[in-house]
Amino acid sequence: MPVRLNVKAVPGAKRDEIVGRLGDRLKVRVSAPPEGGKANEAICRLIAEALNIKPRDVRIVAGHSRAEKVVELDGPSPDQVHARLLG
Repeated sequence: MPVRLNVKAVPGAKRDEIVGRLGDRLKVRVSAPPEGGKANEAICRLIAEALNIKPRDVRIVAGHSRAEKVVELDGPSPDQVHARLLG
């Protein structure tokens, strides 16, 4: 069963990083611009790398053109996601 994450995206940042928790969301900064899906791809890659899963197992299911996004993850358990991204 996929895990869903609420993400606050900040495109056009100086570097790619997972900042941490921001309220009920995970704050993520990426250097890619918010055009042509580049920032969304960078977000998926960054989360996949942090969880040691394949980028194809991370997808944005809501908020494609907004800063607030819902990301769905295949593979890791909710406990693994919490420990690696929010812990």
